[in-house]
Amino acid sequence: MTRAVLALAAAAVLACGCQPLPSSPPVPTPDVVSPVDGVVVSVDASGLTDVRGFVLRVSGGFAFDFVLGPLENPTRFPPGHLAEHLATSQPVRVYFLVQGGERVVYRLEDAVPSPAPS
Repeated sequence: MTRAVLALAAAAVLACGCQPLPSSPPVPTPDVVSPVDGVVVSVDASGLTDVRGFVLRVSGGFAFDFVLGPLENPTRFPPGHLAEHLATSQPVRVYFLVQGGERVVYRLEDAVPSPAPS
């Protein structure tokens, strides 16, 4: 019975994937201005010393890709520290320039969360 249920679920997913989506206007993604604070949701790295980039989710729920350029402060915020922010969801502040259509990071900092309203 379990196999039948799994097969039926897989067939339903495939059938839904083949249906045309209803036409609706695309939701514009706002651009982001440097510096920006957000939560790291993924890191592109092969180790703590080889971080190539990351995805940052900002307020409003939008996520943006960033690539690491030469950092101004690599000893104060080593690129490998992004993994800790990924694990803890502590926000980071990202300073970047747009070069060749990519957001290239030149400085990273721990972002100080806003105090809770009293």
